[in-house]
Amino acid sequence: MPSYRIGSIFGIPIELDLTFLLILPVFAYVIGSQVGEWVGILNDVFGAGIAAAPLTGEPAVAFGIGTAAAIALFASVLLHELGHSVVAMRYDVEIASIKLWLFGGVAQLSRFPDDWRQELYIAIAGPIVSVLLGVAFFVGFRLVPGSGGVATAAIAFLLGYLALTNVALAIFNMLPGFPMDGGRVLRALWARNQPYAVATRRAATVGKAFAFLLGFFALFGGSGINLYLVAIAFFIYMGASSEAQQTMLRAAFEGVSVSDVMTPVEEVETVDARTSVADLVDRMFRTRHTGFPVTENGRLVGMVTLEDARAVNEVERDAYRVEEVMSRDLHTIDADADAMEAFSRMQEHGVGRLVVIRADGEGEEGSFTGLISRTDLMTALDIIQSSGGESGAPSLRRETEGDQTRDV
Repeated sequence: MPSYRIGSIFGIPIELDLTFLLILPVFAYVIGSQVGEWVGILNDVFGAGIAAAPLTGEPAVAFGIGTAAAIALFASVLLHELGHSVVAMRYDVEIASIKLWLFGGVAQLSRFPDDWRQELYIAIAGPIVSVLLGVAFFVGFRLVPGSGGVATAAIAFLLGYLALTNVALAIFNMLPGFPMDGGRVLRALWARNQPYAVATRRAATVGKAFAFLLGFFALFGGSGINLYLVAIAFFIYMGASSEAQQTMLRAAFEGVSVSDVMTPVEEVETVDARTSVADLVDRMFRTRHTGFPVTENGRLVGMVTLEDARAVNEVERDAYRVEEVMSRDLHTIDADADAMEAFSRMQEHGVGRLVVIRADGEGEEGSFTGLISRTDLMTALDIIQSSGGESGAPSLRRETEGDQTRDV
């Protein structure tokens, strides 16, 4: 989904996802339609004397309160994520952005520290901010009389509502649904005395179990199917699976560089820029390669893939040249970079291969050294796992050589 930047705090870009813009009116409507019920809850929990009639008598008033409450709730979520981000920045973790979306907010950290104490402090920072907000709103709630005019009753309602929801937000996030805050706390505590990858797998297993229970409750809880909770359960499950996979990959590729896995330049099959698209497709069929670096007068000028060739009508492929359909926007990586960085960069750019370069000391771009593909990385991973180790073997280059350019 597209997102829109609305500003920055402490140098961190703040973005609104399109799903947030779609869900905000829904939240406003739901809260506005339940003002009466919430007044009863606040009066029961806090012993307040908020009069419901002034807030529910006119639909415009109720939905105005709902809109204000929804905006304030998402602002509280933003501060929750800012709590994570500020502590993470203290440990030199880069924050790409804080994004508000369908399920609240997410601070997009470049990484979580391997040091269990740092991850613990980052994870609990958000719930602590939410609790402090809840306390602050509760103090304000106590200072505002519940009785009086519409404005006074509305302010009391908003403060009480935000006091309750912020505490509820902190409690929910501290449940062990990895990769939620509570799950990260669980992983950090387990990582005190066991390998990080093992702690991640255990926390991910707990997270998946929590997601299953949450989904079961949402479907069969007795008050009708709650699709919002079902969706949250689904994303918790997928998040736990993804986090466990990423951590497994990092552990497996520890100590493995791009140069250990890549196909060296002398073994890379290239295609000339003046080759017809028809000949290119025929060559892909014969070699079972789905992508080639493109050269012109011995110089690398682009990359062409099967998707590029498919964009040309079959009857016109003899008339088109590779240089007309190839991509000149090359995604590169240094030969000395970590193999895991190559994997992450492929995911980030949505590509299946990267051009490997090595700085030659004379130019900024460096020289074409080789090619690394997603299949190269998966082949290397299979070899590492079959050897029974959790980190790359020094002989990986020799074991995987000769099977590096095949992409399916």
